Amino acid sequence: MPNSLIPLGFICLSLAACRGDETIAAYGAADNKWHLTEIDGQPFAATATLNFPEPGRIAGVAPCNNYSADLDAPYPWFDAQHLNVTRMACDDLAAESQFLQALQDMTLSEVSGSTLILSNVAGREMLFTAAE
Repeated sequence: MPNSLIPLGFICLSLAACRGDETIAAYGAADNKWHLTEIDGQPFAATATLNFPEPGRIAGVAPCNNYSADLDAPYPWFDAQHLNVTRMACDDLAAESQFLQALQDMTLSEVSGSTLILSNVAGREMLFTAAE
């Protein structure tokens, strides 16, 4: 009976080790930045970025503040948890609120070339383009 647990344990460890490679393969290297261009089909005029600095983490710049969060799901799932945001005031706080709320609402991700699409089952969508 104990011998049957060894392969299962090995598989679990192997999958955990692959998560980092999968994240890099999907979203790009840690220093790659994605720039938000649209939320729900509407152009996003403010500046907001998203990057994946390490497996299980997201970070970026919202219209006013820097943010980071845990990414609690492997690609293609997207689940931003424990959002941390700096607290600087600016004229774009409404856009920042819209961005951060949308980011937390997303549940799926898809990378196609230089485009990253975050979406959810309710039909919401965020469109990002890769920084050059």
